[in-house]
Amino acid sequence: MEYKNILLEAEGRVSVLTINRPEKRNALNQATRDEILHALDSLHSSDQRVLVITGAGEKAFIAGADITEFEGRTALDQRGAMKQRRVFDAIEDCPLPVIAMINGYCLGGGMELALSCDIRIAGQNAKLGQPEINLGIIPGGGGTQ
Repeated sequence: MEYKNILLEAEGRVSVLTINRPEKRNALNQATRDEILHALDSLHSSDQRVLVITGAGEKAFIAGADITEFEGRTALDQRGAMKQRRVFDAIEDCPLPVIAMINGYCLGGGMELALSCDIRIAGQNAKLGQPEINLGIIPGGGGTQ
């Protein structure tokens, strides 16, 4: 599969998955989540030993969900989207140790993705948070647990 929103590179037995949407501060849209799931599945049958997840550019690891996708969705549409296979669960279930290499903004779904990793390493410029609570939205990926 050719990826448009992520980069998956192997450096020896270490795979590096980079969320590559710096113009959107690496916000997670459905296409990006699908690509991450595909990449994780491809690593199950590889000889890789470690997976590192990071974000492209200096500004953000992942600045949360791409909220432009929510426009026009009904509550039932959103509920259906939430019932699909989740990236957070796939990372938790990954047989490889997964390391979040956090740079810049790590917000909302980005923080939840980082929390699903086995190890988190944050740079000095990292800013972590769950800003959706200020909008009256419950973190959808388990960020409150």
